[in-house]
Amino acid sequence: MPVIELQDVSRLYGFGDATTLALDEVNLTIEKGEFVAVMGPSGCGKSTLMNIIGLLDHPSHGSYKLYDRYVDRLRPSQAAKARRDTIGFIFQSFNLLPKLTVLENVALPLVYKGIKPVKRLKLASNMLERVGMQNREYFFPSQLSGGQVQCAAIARALVNDPNLLIADEPTGNLDSAGSRLVMELMSELHKMGNTIIFVTHNPELTRYATRVVYMRDGTIVHDEKKSLGEVAQTARRMMYTLPVASEEDDLAGVSTLMKALPAKPTKSRQKAAKKTTTKGTKTTRRKARR
Repeated sequence: MPVIELQDVSRLYGFGDATTLALDEVNLTIEKGEFVAVMGPSGCGKSTLMNIIGLLDHPSHGSYKLYDRYVDRLRPSQAAKARRDTIGFIFQSFNLLPKLTVLENVALPLVYKGIKPVKRLKLASNMLERVGMQNREYFFPSQLSGGQVQCAAIARALVNDPNLLIADEPTGNLDSAGSRLVMELMSELHKMGNTIIFVTHNPELTRYATRVVYMRDGTIVHDEKKSLGEVAQTARRMMYTLPVASEEDDLAGVSTLMKALPAKPTKSRQKAAKKTTTKGTKTTRRKARR
């Protein structure tokens, strides 16, 4: 059964001449239990795609079905309820509240379900134990390492028992040891049957995925299924080889830059303008003397 079905989904920002096309007729189907990595250069639409899948944004065109239910035109309150009950988020910047303890941060999503304080703290403590952070319950985020903070963020994302986990560059601010810690934890969650989608720039992290989707300029350009433990072939080829730029590429880049930037006067034009101004000033003075 498909968890996610996107059909001809586009997302436009702005209007008129300032319109930006972030997604261009994206078609994507993700089955239950898949571990999907989304790759591509910065600005290719990865985060926009994650926001639409996570019901933080809505498509300008196209349809989105989540668990066989059309959710692309839900009212804000309906989208919030579906997001609360179905989806867990892990952000690159963690987004933990600095004045709350780890336990209180993890328990925070349960407040919106109306669960009583004692019960939600107990559920949060159980989730922290699951991710190996129970001995840091009463620490503040500033007292933890980057990997520990991200583990706490994962516990917060899972405390509502979501069926779908979305991670937008969860290892972007971590060193190699912290990245391995987070990815191993997500791998364990995948083995338990969770559907996981994560954004990454690191081809090595595709070892954990069962499928890799590549984006460029707001579209999906390649979709590759792979075995666990192997680096995706396309990621290896795209990320480990240096692109060779031709003279045509250079000229195309200069042409694009000239169209985007307003024209600046050259030195010769500036000198000519100064001469004209000087001549005009001298002529005016002579007339004034006469």
